[in-house]
Amino acid sequence: MRKYNVAILGATGAVGQEFLQLIAERNFPFQNLKLLASERSAGRKIDFLGKEYTVEEATADSFKGVEIALFAGGAASKTFAPAAVKHGAVVIDNSSAFRMDPEVPLVVPEVNPEAIRNHKGIIANPNCSTIIMVMALKPIHDAVRIKRVVVSTYQAVSGAGKEAIDELSDQVKAVAANEPVEARILPSASLPAHYQIAFNLLPQVDVFMDDGYSKEELKMVQETQKILDDPAIAVTATTVRVPVFRSHSESVNLELSGPLAANEAKKLLAAFPGIVVEDDPSRQVYPMPLTTSGRNEVFVGRIREDNTVSHGLNMWVVGDQIRKGAALNALQIAEYMIEHNLI
Repeated sequence: MRKYNVAILGATGAVGQEFLQLIAERNFPFQNLKLLASERSAGRKIDFLGKEYTVEEATADSFKGVEIALFAGGAASKTFAPAAVKHGAVVIDNSSAFRMDPEVPLVVPEVNPEAIRNHKGIIANPNCSTIIMVMALKPIHDAVRIKRVVVSTYQAVSGAGKEAIDELSDQVKAVAANEPVEARILPSASLPAHYQIAFNLLPQVDVFMDDGYSKEELKMVQETQKILDDPAIAVTATTVRVPVFRSHSESVNLELSGPLAANEAKKLLAAFPGIVVEDDPSRQVYPMPLTTSGRNEVFVGRIREDNTVSHGLNMWVVGDQIRKGAALNALQIAEYMIEHNLI
């Protein structure tokens, strides 16, 4: 099998580290590997598959000779993606910089792989919450068109980075020791006010827009419509940060254009690649963040009909947002391109 020159931008962060773990797990065919990060992380040594790599500061020239560039996300994407493409690399980007660009495919490989073929050098990875949700929407939408989606998310702190993980851990310890609790990161380090996340819920993920919805909520609306190629789907979201380290959960309510029994929905979901149905209320079987962390699949349970509308369905959807919600989805895009000789 041919091997490829790969670069990871943001290699020292949570998603970058997950890239490395998944490359090893999945035997991704790389020839040379370049680990890139900001000036602050440059020089750091990382042992990977028996070899020591030195993290380099990212520059426009870092992508010379690179064929696949995996971007972990962040503001650097806008700066370096065009440079990487200029040097001949295909960029798979985890940031929000290019997702709604009509010239850039927004891809979940199980859902809309055909969009990959239309790329012009950059392929966007959707928002983690969107990826997890559309995985569960796709088989139902194909069978009975979805008219409306009402989703409430329960998002793990790791979605806000390693600093948020550390903050939750420190706050839990402080509460247990009856010591003062310090809040510096959440809802976002860039915001003027910060709140305790330990034993609390924060109904804000990202900044608020003028209409009262958060940017995260808007992403779920627009990205779902683009990925499913159906701008008529009505989506409304409420996104919430919860004191969980890893794996996002979502309560999803659907209004369908026709009838679909809960049992039929379970069969459709169970047959869809990348989905595991865990749904046995009599035995208290349902997905939870604790049991889905570190897993590649999206888990669906609590599947039941909503009788308050003509054709309604409720689902509980859980997935590891660092894996399927970020690094794994991007790597699957690269694998698809390799398998179909698109690179």
